[in-house]
Amino acid sequence: MRVLVAMSGGVDSSVAAARLVAAGHDVVGVHLALSTAPGTLRSGSRGCCSKEDANDARRVADVLGIPFYVWDFADRFKAEVIDDFVDAYARGETPNPCVRCNERIKFSALAARAVALGFDALATGHYARLGEGRLRRAVDADKDQSYVLAVLTAEQLRRSMFPIGDSPKTVIRAEAAARGLLTADKPDSHDICFIPSGDTRAFLGERIGVRPGAVVDATGIILAEHDGVHGFTIGQRKGLGIAGPGPDGNPRYVTGIDAATGTVQVGTAQDLEVVELTGHDPVFTSGNPLAGPVEGQIQVRAHGGITDCVVEIVDGALRARLRRPLRGVAPGQTMVFYRPDPDGDEVLASATIGATG
Repeated sequence: MRVLVAMSGGVDSSVAAARLVAAGHDVVGVHLALSTAPGTLRSGSRGCCSKEDANDARRVADVLGIPFYVWDFADRFKAEVIDDFVDAYARGETPNPCVRCNERIKFSALAARAVALGFDALATGHYARLGEGRLRRAVDADKDQSYVLAVLTAEQLRRSMFPIGDSPKTVIRAEAAARGLLTADKPDSHDICFIPSGDTRAFLGERIGVRPGAVVDATGIILAEHDGVHGFTIGQRKGLGIAGPGPDGNPRYVTGIDAATGTVQVGTAQDLEVVELTGHDPVFTSGNPLAGPVEGQIQVRAHGGITDCVVEIVDGALRARLRRPLRGVAPGQTMVFYRPDPDGDEVLASATIGATG
């Protein structure tokens, strides 16, 4: 097969490419230039898409003896991921930019170019398993990334490959070292790739500006003023601008955000509990919608936020009734529905959370 491998410059995509070469595929590596300031150097484990990362990917490709290119997707990335991220926060939502990047850049824009150039498949270094059209959790539960891939359609999955999903991270690093790849000990990237400083509030503030509002309790009493709802997320405990705990002596959390009025409501941990989720724009990884109520598990964050549930389609939306309450669930997050399986939990559907109850 002729395979295009997205090489980020990290150890995972390096080994993914190496395994495909070893398997006899015709492999070409590509690094996506997503940053508008690619000359910026990476700082430790933060960020990605830097000049340093591109150079690391090129060196790995040289060791593997495969062609390598850098493709500029910076403008598309800004429009489809960064601007979407900023707009969502301005609406009081909590988006996942990695989900959007996979949905709109890697497995859409990049995949389309790969098909146009005659490639049979697009491979990445994601930790997930794919077989017979079924997307499953990775062997390494701590590194599993099936959640951020759950937005892929059946057609996109048919042209995808995830060569490292069957191995723990420790094995991947050891394999990279054995193959002489310089990325073997390179730190993993964390946080949001386009905010290498890690200061999300400052990043959003620069782009949204000051939109004053109030922090109120459940009765509507104003506790503090703020510069914009983009500085808050559901479940947030610190940085609320209020003095001390609530009247009951317990911590207070953000329980509601009204972007239209600029109101941020705070309450108790119990106020954060939700037992029902409704998601719009559902995606079914098999290509077939769910038939009737289905038992399974829902996940609302990349790592954690998992509970048993019953899911069904109601008026075109994905609705999940939770067997156990979840806390800190916000509109804009992605909800992913899994079918538990000893051979690897299978992704059945995903949607963007629009409402909780």
